[in-house]
Amino acid sequence: MFTMRGPSTADSVAGATLSEYANDVGSPADMGLPERFVPVAEALASGSGSADACAVVGRDLARRGTSLHEGLEALRTTYRIVRGFDPSYDDVLALSQAWSESTLGYLHQISCADPMTGLASLAHLRSRLTDLYRGQGLEFGRVRNRFALVVADLPGDPYAAQDLDIDSLTRTLRMTRLGEATRTVFAGTETVAGLGNHRIVVLACRDERLGHRVALLRRMVDTLDLHGHLARIWIEGLPPGDGGAAALLDELARV
Repeated sequence: MFTMRGPSTADSVAGATLSEYANDVGSPADMGLPERFVPVAEALASGSGSADACAVVGRDLARRGTSLHEGLEALRTTYRIVRGFDPSYDDVLALSQAWSESTLGYLHQISCADPMTGLASLAHLRSRLTDLYRGQGLEFGRVRNRFALVVADLPGDPYAAQDLDIDSLTRTLRMTRLGEATRTVFAGTETVAGLGNHRIVVLACRDERLGHRVALLRRMVDTLDLHGHLARIWIEGLPPGDGGAAALLDELARV
């Protein structure tokens, strides 16, 4: 756990810039600042942007595997060194939210399904493709002859000026409805995965029924309330190798 400097340190640095104080006592480490919290200390010393700095640090801590408790303790230590009192509510909230959002995003990537929509994750779809290319002994190039991707895409909002105002619940609802229709048509062993908040991909067998199933999906989707969106649905061929398939999924996952 991080250690704190004495009260005299907090009193002497309050009201001065961090660089001015650091010139007196040495490096930020000599000041007793926790690792990764120098940007927060700089913002506190200058009197501006500390919430933004806390958000950046919160995301960084989550990526490094630091617990939220340890992050908040480090924030308190930083505050006491620079300001001489405990953190503000806004800065605690900014760090906590950023840490939580980053952690949740990581969990979604490594889990098999999104808990909100029930759609498989991109990581799970990649794993399934790797199994097909490498784990089942299929001859090189045969995967693309036996399997294909069916892509259901929700393009930009027709009310383009309001596109950035669509809330997360609306995005989740439209993806859930699109996912339910897709799973109704592809109700067997196919993998139905969500890519971002606008695209669904199905790993399906390339057989004589595939075209008919895609046509049925189009008809079903046309009856859904997707909040003004018109879904595009198409069949995407697979490349001959696993590396090309991974690159294709990355391209499809881009917004």
